[in-house]
Amino acid sequence: MKSLPFDIEATSGAARAGTLHTARGSVTTPVYMPVGTQGAIRALPPALLPQTGSQIILANTYHLSQRPGEKLVARHGGLHKMMSVDNPILTDSGGFQVFSLKKSGITEEGVTFAYEVDGQKTFLSPERSMEIQQQLGADIAMVFDECLPFGADKERAIASVDRTARWEARSKAAHTREDQSLFGIVQGGFWSDLRKRSARQITDIGFDGYAIGGLSVGEGHERMCDVLDFTTPEMPKESPRYLMGVGRPLDLVEGVARGIDMFDCVIQTRHSRSGMFYTTAGRIRITDRRYRNDMYPPDTTCTCTTCTKFTRAYIHHLFRVGEILGATLATIHNLTWFANFMAKMRASIVDGTFEDFRRQVHETYPEKVEGKAQPKGRSQSRGKRKSRR
Repeated sequence: MKSLPFDIEATSGAARAGTLHTARGSVTTPVYMPVGTQGAIRALPPALLPQTGSQIILANTYHLSQRPGEKLVARHGGLHKMMSVDNPILTDSGGFQVFSLKKSGITEEGVTFAYEVDGQKTFLSPERSMEIQQQLGADIAMVFDECLPFGADKERAIASVDRTARWEARSKAAHTREDQSLFGIVQGGFWSDLRKRSARQITDIGFDGYAIGGLSVGEGHERMCDVLDFTTPEMPKESPRYLMGVGRPLDLVEGVARGIDMFDCVIQTRHSRSGMFYTTAGRIRITDRRYRNDMYPPDTTCTCTTCTKFTRAYIHHLFRVGEILGATLATIHNLTWFANFMAKMRASIVDGTFEDFRRQVHETYPEKVEGKAQPKGRSQSRGKRKSRR
């Protein structure tokens, strides 16, 4: 493993403003990481990524091992060269597929999947995941773990926690690439004693950073916060902490309030492809008829390329006629918006105004009640929450 220096420069309660030092540059935290599951951020040309302010991105081990295959990625010189990006990259381990995809068996050795595209059987184990990730060549690799579904009983969760610890120890033993950092993952479902047990097991093994997995699987915002309340304090203070698969504004600010430094989620790009824009006044759906003749930019306070050059009416037209440019412009804006959102959150930690920032997020992006967002003005709109982990 390659050591990943992490400096904490300011705190506000449990919230931290820090810096990750990677070979490809420093990453200031808290940070949101855009997801490029298949080796690309959908609808966004790599040349446009720098202008969004995104600092680090994510790709998926399982999917890339299926198509195009890790050997072909390695022939390109690794993910960075294949994708033509200079940003640091983190690769998921494939452990989430233990939870999300159809499986024919989970054993101590690993997991057998039916590949969703053609039904071909695929086997993943800690050793296989490390083999793939080392060929992909990301800056940060993740251990192979088991992510439990919401509603799993405690007996199953106990067995899963202990198996995850054994898998993570095997992951560390199999990981030999010296220029790649390795993060452990804390599991344990929704039981405080199991989360604490997992945290002790994983920190005893020792990793460069620590993630919290098994959330954003249907438990809801309040339950997620409860789990973070009793899990994050068990994780090393000197190491970066990563909450996997979480990305709504409210979840981000509440995760940071509980000591989380890194996040990833697919909703930012998924919502972009449906015409959903995040703004300082809430979300707007640009495909709504009311924007057909609207000559304002999507967000009047934003300085991204989309908002400085194009109108709501034009982008509405692009979506209406099915032009891919509409999704590209929305993606540019949303990734820029979230990068700025995290930068403002960091600044509020540094200058001591984090609680004011947190309160504003609650007012603009409130938690949904019975599937509906609380009304906060014309710019709010409804949307389903979907995330990767």
